[in-house]
Amino acid sequence: MFLDKDFLLDTEAARQLYHGAAEPCPIIDYHCHIDPREIWEDRRYDNITQVWLGGDHYKWRLMRWAGVPEAYITGGADDHDKFIRWAEVLGRAVGNPLYHWSHLELRRYFGYEGVLNRDTAEAVWALCNEQLARPEFSVRNLIRRSHVALICTTDDPADSLEWHEKLAADPTFETAVLPAWRPDRAVNLEKADWPEYIERLSAAAGTRIDSFAALKAALKVRLEYFHARGCRLSDHGLYDVTPAPAPEDEIERVFAARLAGAMPSDGEIERFRFGCLAYLAGEYRRMGWAMQLHYGCRRDNNGPMFRRLGPDTGYDCVNDGTSSARLAAFLGLLDEAGALPRTIVYSLNAADNAAIDTVIGCFQREGAAGYVQHGSAWWFNDHLDGMADQLKSLAARGYLAGFIGMLTDSRSFLSYPRHEYFRRILCRVIGGWVDSGMVPDDMETLSGIVRGICHDNARAYFRFPENVPPC
Repeated sequence: MFLDKDFLLDTEAARQLYHGAAEPCPIIDYHCHIDPREIWEDRRYDNITQVWLGGDHYKWRLMRWAGVPEAYITGGADDHDKFIRWAEVLGRAVGNPLYHWSHLELRRYFGYEGVLNRDTAEAVWALCNEQLARPEFSVRNLIRRSHVALICTTDDPADSLEWHEKLAADPTFETAVLPAWRPDRAVNLEKADWPEYIERLSAAAGTRIDSFAALKAALKVRLEYFHARGCRLSDHGLYDVTPAPAPEDEIERVFAARLAGAMPSDGEIERFRFGCLAYLAGEYRRMGWAMQLHYGCRRDNNGPMFRRLGPDTGYDCVNDGTSSARLAAFLGLLDEAGALPRTIVYSLNAADNAAIDTVIGCFQREGAAGYVQHGSAWWFNDHLDGMADQLKSLAARGYLAGFIGMLTDSRSFLSYPRHEYFRRILCRVIGGWVDSGMVPDDMETLSGIVRGICHDNARAYFRFPENVPPC
C-alpha cells in the first residue's frame, strides 16, 4: 500500500534488510545547503510554507510546469495561498519524486497519513501549523527527531564559520555540524562579481591577492582555517570536467587581465579553472580531505528569470554527458602530480553512469576501499529509477559494498526522509537480487553491506574529527 511500513520493499529479503539493517542507522548528511545559523538560533517556523517551500527550487520548478503564476512561487503572495497552490499541484504530480518525498515528510514529522491535494489542503495547512508552534518542531528538534548524527553544510572560503564555532562549543546539541569547503566563487573568474569577491577573500585571508600565486596562498590560509574547525571535505560545482593544464605564467597572465577588467576567452577560463582545481586537489590530498566534483549541469538557462530572481531558482538543466576520456584525463593529471585526494564524482547526466564507474576503477588505492567514489544519484536523478540505475551500475562495474551512500543536497530541515527513500530503494534492489537467485540469501553479509552503505562507509571515508559511532 502507498507509504505503508513496507513501501517499495517488494520482497521478503528487502523487508528484512530495510527494517533490520538500514532503518536503525543514524544519518550522516555529508552534503547539504542548510544554514548553520538557523541551527544555532534553533529557528522556529511560523507556517509550513516557510519550512517547505522557501528556497526549494525543486518545488518551484514543478509548480511552473503546472502553470502556477510566479506570485505564488517566489513572489509576494500570502504564505497560505502559496501552500494551497502547491497542494493542488502535488495532488496531481504522480510519478515525480516530490510526490513521495512530500508525503513521507508529512507522515514522519506531522503524523499525517492521508494525501495532500486540493481537497485536503486547508486541513493539512491547519494541522502542520498547529504542530509547528510546538517546541519539538524547532530546527534542532527536527534534526534530533530525524536521527541525524552529523551534518556538513556548504561554505565559502571567505565565510567566518561563526555559527559552526558556536555550535561546536554548545554541549546541549548532540549532532555534529561541520563546514564543507565550496570555493566556486574563487575559481569562476568569468563571473561578473569575481573581482569584488577577490577583495572579500583578501580580507578574510588577511593578505592582498594581486596574483595567482597570492590567490593560492590566500586559499591555503583559509583551508587551514576550515580544517581547524572540523572541515574534512570540499565540493566543486562544475559545468564539465575539463583537463586543461597550462604553465603557471600563462595562468598568471589570465589572472592579471581579469583583475584589470578584461574577460578571458573560454580556453583561458578552462585553463585557469584547472590550475585552481589542481592546486586545491593537492592541498586536499595533503590535509587528508575528500573532494566532491559535481558536474554535468547547465545553469541559469532562462535569462529574463535569472535577471529577475538570480541563481538556484529552478532554471538549470542537464548538460551533455562528459566523455570517459575527459574524466580519465582529468583524474589522471591529478594522479600524475601526486595530487589526487579521495574523490567523489557526480554527474547530473544519468548517461554518464557507465563512464564514471569504469573510469574511477582506474584510480583506486591499496588499502582504501572506494578511494574514488561514484556519488549518489544527484538532483534530477534522485528518484526511484535514477537511484536504482546508479546502484546497479556501480554494482555491475565496481564495488557496491564500498559505496558511501546518500546525502540530502537540500535547503530544508524536513528533507531527511530522502535518506529513508534511498535506503528503501537500496534494499529493494538487493532484495530483488536475492529473490531472483542472483545472490544468496545470506542476511548477515547483506545486512553488513547495507549498514556500510547507509552509515559506516561514510563514517570511515571522511575521517571526521567528531566521534560518530558505527551503526
